[in-house]
This record gives sequence, structure tokens and C-alpha cells, in this order.
Amino acid sequence: MTTDLTQASAAQLGRLYRKGKASPVETMKAVLARADRLATTINALCHVDKKAALAAARASEKRWKNGEPLSPLDGVPVSIKELVRVKGWPASMGSKLTDKTPVDADAPAVARLREAGAIVFAQSASSEYGHKGVTDSPLHGITRNPWNTGMTPGGSSGGAGAAVAAGLGPIAIGTDGGGSVRIPASFNGLIGLKATFGRVPAWPPSMTGDLSNTGPMARTALDAALMMNAIARPDPRDGYALPPDDTDYTKKLATLPKKLKIGFALRFGDHPLDIEVAAMVTKAARDFEALGCTVEEVEPPFSFGEASRAFVIHWLSALQRLLQVFPEERHGEFDPSLLAGAKAGLRYSLQDVVNAQVTRRDLTLVWNLFFAKYDLLLTPTVAVQPFEAGTNLPPGPDGKPNFMWSPYTPQFNLTRHPAATVPCGLSRLGLPVGLQIASAHYNDALVLRAAAAYADAHPLSFPVLPETK
Repeated sequence: MTTDLTQASAAQLGRLYRKGKASPVETMKAVLARADRLATTINALCHVDKKAALAAARASEKRWKNGEPLSPLDGVPVSIKELVRVKGWPASMGSKLTDKTPVDADAPAVARLREAGAIVFAQSASSEYGHKGVTDSPLHGITRNPWNTGMTPGGSSGGAGAAVAAGLGPIAIGTDGGGSVRIPASFNGLIGLKATFGRVPAWPPSMTGDLSNTGPMARTALDAALMMNAIARPDPRDGYALPPDDTDYTKKLATLPKKLKIGFALRFGDHPLDIEVAAMVTKAARDFEALGCTVEEVEPPFSFGEASRAFVIHWLSALQRLLQVFPEERHGEFDPSLLAGAKAGLRYSLQDVVNAQVTRRDLTLVWNLFFAKYDLLLTPTVAVQPFEAGTNLPPGPDGKPNFMWSPYTPQFNLTRHPAATVPCGLSRLGLPVGLQIASAHYNDALVLRAAAAYADAHPLSFPVLPETK
């Protein structure tokens, strides 16, 4: 076997298994060995279950030899963000304060992936309680970007993004409450999907409520579609789960409908925008015209300031609950930025929260009307390139911290619309830049189809990292 199995996509692995040219055991051993060698280089995985992974790989190998795989994902290694429960592993939440007792049940996405035969082998690092768009925590330290280890992989699903980009399993599960799948997918050159809220069942409920979504992160749209075929199945533990629609996401990737009407917005308001990001995303939007689509520049149909304030109120008023969950004498163990955010959340009045809910409803309405006119919306995924690891904010044009570096993603957590990111190339610094694709509610398959059409025409080669023990 000469193929580097750590660099194969999930779909490629399935084809190799079917032809007998590779085995799940070979793949799992290769990924585990690479995870060992890269552990200190990127710090993406905070728990690796080698014994269980190899046992699952041997069981998968038998199924493939008998011609009875459970799905195309059978024998494919997958990492799970530490905010998502895995039976037998601690629900650490990236926090020193949580009880590290192993949990007794899988979250829905984990259960569905196991049923598909995927090998749940590792837990990926997150920021504490997923509270920020980078990945470092008091519990696990700093996670780094495989494209440049001096840079952040984004967050809060940064461990998942770094793992997939580094060849530590071709697919991963992340969560997205304000962009936490899409930001690290963009910073790591991946495809990441935040589906319509409720399409991917989740349990237990997130602290941030119906802002949060569980979603796939992968190197290819086909792999993300394979994941959606598994994880979009219903689970009775999620009271907000959508009814099953029997969509085969892989079949929906076949062709992009012609004559799609696409809106393109370069800015969502008065915020800084990296000049290379602007140029690359503008070119990507124009490339959709070569795919047979009509692309029009549009103005966002909302007040950026009002929408941003509504999101911040939703987010911080949720974080303040941590101050009641944990005793005050332990609050100093929180990440300082989490503690500051939680305390800020205490300052909002009941009227502030109600007003934010009204703004959220209004925002959803105007985007619904927008998507009644346009099939898709294209924007940058993030307004900046990956920045220094270990910092919470990039510098702005004035040298001061840039608090508005991710204006595009939270909108669709508020409105519950599906949105994905697809890589649209590398900057002059060799860092990935992402294009966000959004659409109307329940158009998850169309969003992935558009991502696939663009990615197939603009493939990305992933970095080869120097490995250290």
C-alpha cells in the first residue's frame, strides 16, 4: 500500500476498501501514528481512544471483506469536538471546571456516525464552552493552524478544523453557534456546513440554545454530503429536530442547477475587510457566472449594527448562566475572555433580551424575503485571514484590536438559514480564504451542491507538516 491513507478523503477510503486496496485497520493505524507525531505541533486532539479505534477498525475490516459495509463511511476515522458528547469520554467543554466523569450516551450525530460504521477515534479541542472564534483554553492550551503553525485555526471548532487539514481523519464533527464550524473551516481550507437549524439533531441542548448547530467539516463537499446522509437522521432527544426528508445529499451533488440567481455582498456593514480576502472572494463570486449562474451585487437587507447587537445580547445573556452553574470561588479558573463575557451578560435587562428577540424575528423575515428573490447569497466567510495563534482578536487597520473580524457568520445563526464555507484559494501568505454560501431554509442540499461545484473547479492541495514526536 503506497497511498498515504492520512491524505485520502472519506469517499476515497470507501472506494479503496471496496476494492481491497486498503483496509480500515491500515487507515486507523496510519492516522493514529500521524496523530502521535503531530500532537505537539498543532495540539488539535485532546483525547485519542486508540484501543477502541483499532477494535472498531477490525470490525469494519470484517464487514468490508464480507461485502457488508454499513455505509460508505464504514471504517472512516472521525474526530468529535469536545462540546459534543461521546459515550465513555468526558464532556470536558474545554474547561477546568467541568466534571470529567465519562458520559453515558452518545450525542445524536455521534450515534448516527457509529451506526454508519465510522470510527469515532478522537475528541478535538475547542475554546472553553465554545465561547470565542479561536481555539485555546485553560484546559488544553493553544491549538495551531496546519497551514502555518504560528496562526490560529479559528474556532471554536478549531481542533476539528486543524485535525482534518492535517490528515488526522478526513472528517470531523463541529458545532456552530455564531460561525464555529464555518470560521475554522475557512481558516483551514475546508468545507463546513451549518445546516438549517434542526436539520442535524443535537442533544443535550446547547447553553446558547437555538443559536447552536452540529455540523460536518471535511476536505470535500462529497465527504460533507456523506456525513449529512448519516447525521441528518432524526433523534427523539432533540425537541427542535426537523422531520426526516429522505434527502440523499450525495446524489444532490451531481449538477448545479443552471440559471441560479445569486446575490453577492462583499460587506455586511461598516467593518474592516482584508484587501486580499475581498479580491479573492469577489473573483470566486464571478466564477459562479462560469458555472451558468447570474450573479448580482446586492446590499444586505438589514441594519448591521442592530443585527450585531441582537446577536451579542443572545450570546452573552446565555454565557452568564455559567456564573450560576459554578461557584463564585472557582470563577477565576475560567478563560478570562469567557468570564468577561459572562459578566457582561449580567448587565442586560429583560427589555434588552426581548428587544433582541424582536430584532431576530425581523432579521429572519427580511432574509426570507431576500431568499424568495435570490437562490443563493455569496459573501466572505471571515473578513480577515488567519491571525496569530493564542490571541483572541486580530489587529485592525488602526492597530487596535479588531472586534468586527467575523461579521458574516452570526447572521444565519440568528435566522436559522443554512450556510456553508468553501475554500476559494490561498493568500500570498499561503493561508486559506473561505467563501460563504447561504440560502433559504431547508435548502441545505443546494448549498452543498454549490460548494461542490465551486470546489470541484478550484481544488486545493493541503499542507505537508513537519512531524515531531
